[in-house]
Amino acid sequence: MYDFHTHTIFSDGELLPAELIHRAAVLGYQTLGITDHADRSNITSLVRALEPMRETARTYGIRLLVGVEITHVPPGEIALLAREARDNGADIVIVHGETTMEPVAPGTNAAACACPDVDILAHPGFISFADARLARDNQVALEITARGGHNRTNGHVVCVAREEQCLMAVNSDTHAPSDLMNMPERMQVARGAGLTEMESTSILSGKNLPFL
Repeated sequence: MYDFHTHTIFSDGELLPAELIHRAAVLGYQTLGITDHADRSNITSLVRALEPMRETARTYGIRLLVGVEITHVPPGEIALLAREARDNGADIVIVHGETTMEPVAPGTNAAACACPDVDILAHPGFISFADARLARDNQVALEITARGGHNRTNGHVVCVAREEQCLMAVNSDTHAPSDLMNMPERMQVARGAGLTEMESTSILSGKNLPFL
Protein backbone atom coordinates (compact mmCIF):
# COMPACT_ATOMS: atom_id res chain seq x y z
CA MET A 1 0.00 0.00 0.00
CA TYR A 2 0.97 3.62 -0.46
CA ASP A 3 -0.12 7.01 0.84
CA PHE A 4 1.62 10.01 -0.68
CA HIS A 5 -0.23 12.78 1.16
CA THR A 6 0.21 13.00 4.92
CA HIS A 7 0.96 15.72 7.47
CA THR A 8 2.87 15.87 10.75
CA ILE A 9 3.47 18.44 13.50
CA PHE A 10 5.76 20.18 11.02
CA SER A 11 2.56 21.77 9.66
CA ASP A 12 -1.02 21.09 10.77
CA GLY A 13 -0.82 17.37 11.56
CA GLU A 14 -1.05 15.80 15.01
CA LEU A 15 1.78 13.26 14.88
CA LEU A 16 5.53 13.27 15.00
CA PRO A 17 7.00 11.78 11.81
CA ALA A 18 8.13 8.66 13.68
CA GLU A 19 4.64 7.92 15.00
CA LEU A 20 3.05 8.50 11.62
CA ILE A 21 5.57 6.14 10.02
CA HIS A 22 5.03 3.48 12.67
CA ARG A 23 1.24 3.66 12.48
CA ALA A 24 1.42 3.31 8.69
CA ALA A 25 3.70 0.30 9.02
CA VAL A 26 1.30 -1.39 11.43
CA LEU A 27 -1.49 -0.97 8.85
CA GLY A 28 0.66 -2.64 6.19
CA TYR A 29 1.91 0.31 4.15
CA GLN A 30 5.09 -0.12 2.12
CA THR A 31 5.44 3.49 0.89
CA LEU A 32 4.61 6.70 2.74
CA GLY A 33 4.96 10.28 1.60
CA ILE A 34 5.22 12.94 4.29
CA THR A 35 4.16 16.14 2.60
CA ASP A 36 3.68 18.98 5.03
CA HIS A 37 2.34 22.35 3.90
CA ALA A 38 5.04 24.48 2.32
CA ASP A 39 5.61 27.97 0.98
CA ARG A 40 8.67 30.19 0.54
CA SER A 41 9.20 30.41 4.31
CA ASN A 42 9.72 26.71 5.05
CA ILE A 43 10.06 24.56 1.93
CA THR A 44 13.80 23.98 2.32
CA SER A 45 13.68 23.40 6.08
CA LEU A 46 10.85 20.86 5.74
CA VAL A 47 12.80 18.70 3.32
CA ARG A 48 15.97 18.87 5.39
CA ALA A 49 14.13 18.13 8.65
CA LEU A 50 12.67 14.91 7.26
CA GLU A 51 15.90 13.58 5.78
CA PRO A 52 17.02 11.80 9.01
CA MET A 53 13.68 9.97 9.16
CA ARG A 54 14.61 7.76 6.22
CA GLU A 55 16.50 5.41 8.54
CA THR A 56 13.59 5.26 11.01
CA ALA A 57 11.26 4.40 8.14
CA ARG A 58 13.59 1.64 6.89
CA THR A 59 13.62 0.14 10.38
CA TYR A 60 9.83 -0.15 10.22
CA GLY A 61 9.88 -1.54 6.69
CA ILE A 62 8.59 1.67 5.10
CA ARG A 63 9.94 3.44 2.04
CA LEU A 64 9.73 7.09 3.03
CA LEU A 65 9.18 9.69 0.34
CA VAL A 66 10.37 13.02 1.71
CA GLY A 67 8.11 15.68 0.28
CA VAL A 68 6.09 18.86 0.53
CA GLU A 69 2.61 20.11 -0.28
CA ILE A 70 2.96 23.56 -1.84
CA THR A 71 -0.01 25.38 -0.36
CA HIS A 72 -1.88 28.63 -1.07
CA VAL A 73 1.02 30.26 -2.88
CA PRO A 74 0.53 32.48 -5.94
CA PRO A 75 0.39 30.25 -9.04
CA GLY A 76 3.46 31.98 -10.44
CA GLU A 77 5.55 30.65 -7.53
CA ILE A 78 4.65 26.99 -7.97
CA ALA A 79 7.31 26.04 -10.51
CA LEU A 80 9.99 27.92 -8.56
CA LEU A 81 9.11 26.24 -5.27
CA ALA A 82 8.77 22.81 -6.82
CA ARG A 83 12.27 23.14 -8.27
CA GLU A 84 13.61 24.37 -4.91
CA ALA A 85 12.13 21.32 -3.19
CA ARG A 86 13.73 19.02 -5.77
CA ASP A 87 17.08 20.73 -5.48
CA ASN A 88 17.03 20.15 -1.73
CA GLY A 89 16.28 16.45 -2.06
CA ALA A 90 12.49 16.11 -2.11
CA ASP A 91 11.30 12.78 -3.50
CA ILE A 92 7.74 13.94 -4.06
CA VAL A 93 6.11 17.31 -4.66
CA ILE A 94 2.38 17.85 -4.19
CA VAL A 95 0.43 21.01 -4.89
CA HIS A 96 -2.65 21.97 -2.87
CA GLY A 97 -5.24 22.13 -5.63
CA GLU A 98 -8.33 24.25 -6.14
CA THR A 99 -10.57 22.43 -3.67
CA THR A 100 -14.05 23.83 -3.28
CA MET A 101 -13.46 23.98 0.49
CA GLU A 102 -10.85 26.76 0.51
CA PRO A 103 -10.12 30.01 -1.36
CA VAL A 104 -7.22 28.66 -3.41
CA ALA A 105 -5.91 31.13 -5.99
CA PRO A 106 -7.40 30.62 -9.46
CA GLY A 107 -4.79 29.25 -11.82
CA THR A 108 -3.23 26.98 -9.18
CA ASN A 109 -4.42 23.80 -10.93
CA ALA A 110 -3.08 24.98 -14.29
CA ALA A 111 0.31 25.98 -12.86
CA ALA A 112 0.69 22.66 -11.05
CA CYS A 113 -0.37 20.58 -14.05
CA ALA A 114 2.06 22.43 -16.30
CA CYS A 115 5.03 21.82 -13.99
CA PRO A 116 7.19 18.72 -14.61
CA ASP A 117 8.56 18.95 -11.05
CA VAL A 118 5.09 18.34 -9.58
CA ASP A 119 4.02 14.75 -8.94
CA ILE A 120 0.47 15.08 -7.61
CA LEU A 121 -2.24 17.72 -7.72
CA ALA A 122 -4.11 17.25 -4.45
CA HIS A 123 -7.91 17.58 -4.24
CA PRO A 124 -8.19 19.54 -7.51
CA GLY A 125 -11.89 20.39 -7.14
CA PHE A 126 -13.68 21.01 -10.44
CA ILE A 127 -10.55 20.62 -12.52
CA SER A 128 -10.99 21.54 -16.17
CA PHE A 129 -10.35 19.21 -19.09
CA ALA A 130 -7.64 21.58 -20.33
CA ASP A 131 -5.78 21.40 -17.03
CA ALA A 132 -6.20 17.63 -16.98
CA ARG A 133 -4.56 17.43 -20.40
CA LEU A 134 -1.60 19.36 -19.02
CA ALA A 135 -1.47 16.92 -16.10
CA ARG A 136 -1.45 13.98 -18.49
CA ASP A 137 1.31 15.47 -20.63
CA ASN A 138 3.49 16.23 -17.59
CA GLN A 139 2.66 12.99 -15.71
CA VAL A 140 1.08 14.85 -12.81
CA ALA A 141 -1.29 12.48 -10.99
CA LEU A 142 -4.71 13.75 -9.95
CA GLU A 143 -5.65 12.92 -6.39
CA ILE A 144 -8.71 11.01 -5.28
CA THR A 145 -8.89 12.05 -1.65
CA ALA A 146 -10.44 10.55 1.46
CA ARG A 147 -10.45 13.89 3.29
CA GLY A 148 -13.89 15.15 4.25
CA GLY A 149 -15.01 18.16 2.24
CA HIS A 150 -12.18 17.91 -0.25
CA ASN A 151 -13.66 14.60 -1.41
CA ARG A 152 -16.93 16.17 -2.60
CA THR A 153 -15.56 16.50 -6.14
CA ASN A 154 -13.91 13.07 -6.37
CA GLY A 155 -16.50 11.92 -8.89
CA HIS A 156 -15.80 14.87 -11.16
CA VAL A 157 -12.04 14.32 -10.88
CA VAL A 158 -12.44 10.66 -11.88
CA CYS A 159 -14.62 11.54 -14.87
CA VAL A 160 -12.18 14.14 -16.16
CA ALA A 161 -9.11 12.02 -15.43
CA ARG A 162 -10.62 9.01 -17.17
CA GLU A 163 -11.57 11.07 -20.23
CA GLU A 164 -8.09 12.61 -20.51
CA GLN A 165 -6.25 9.42 -19.51
CA CYS A 166 -4.57 11.03 -16.50
CA LEU A 167 -2.65 9.28 -13.77
CA MET A 168 -4.58 9.04 -10.48
CA ALA A 169 -3.59 8.36 -6.88
CA VAL A 170 -5.77 7.62 -3.85
CA ASN A 171 -4.53 9.44 -0.74
CA SER A 172 -5.76 10.05 2.78
CA ASP A 173 -4.50 13.61 3.37
CA THR A 174 -3.81 12.38 6.90
CA HIS A 175 -3.70 14.91 9.71
CA ALA A 176 -4.71 12.67 12.63
CA PRO A 177 -4.18 8.98 13.49
CA SER A 178 -7.74 8.08 12.52
CA ASP A 179 -7.21 9.41 8.99
CA LEU A 180 -4.91 6.57 7.94
CA MET A 181 -6.80 3.90 5.99
CA ASN A 182 -6.54 0.16 5.66
CA MET A 183 -6.87 -1.48 2.24
CA PRO A 184 -10.66 -2.06 2.35
CA GLU A 185 -11.15 1.61 3.24
CA ARG A 186 -8.88 2.69 0.40
CA MET A 187 -10.93 0.54 -1.98
CA GLN A 188 -14.13 2.16 -0.70
CA VAL A 189 -12.75 5.62 -1.46
CA ALA A 190 -11.77 4.55 -4.98
CA ARG A 191 -15.06 2.78 -5.75
CA GLY A 192 -17.08 5.56 -4.12
CA ALA A 193 -15.44 8.04 -6.48
CA GLY A 194 -16.80 6.07 -9.43
CA LEU A 195 -13.82 3.92 -10.35
CA THR A 196 -14.50 0.35 -11.43
CA GLU A 197 -13.08 -2.51 -9.40
CA MET A 198 -10.42 -3.09 -12.06
CA GLU A 199 -9.51 0.60 -12.22
CA SER A 200 -9.42 0.80 -8.42
CA THR A 201 -7.11 -2.20 -8.12
CA SER A 202 -4.73 -0.74 -10.69
CA ILE A 203 -4.67 2.74 -9.16
CA LEU A 204 -4.30 1.44 -5.61
CA SER A 205 -1.26 -0.58 -6.70
CA GLY A 206 0.51 2.59 -7.86
CA LYS A 207 2.30 0.61 -10.57
CA ASN A 208 1.81 3.27 -13.22
CA LEU A 209 3.07 6.18 -11.12
CA PRO A 210 6.45 7.41 -12.39
CA PHE A 211 7.72 8.54 -8.97
CA LEU A 212 7.46 5.06 -7.44
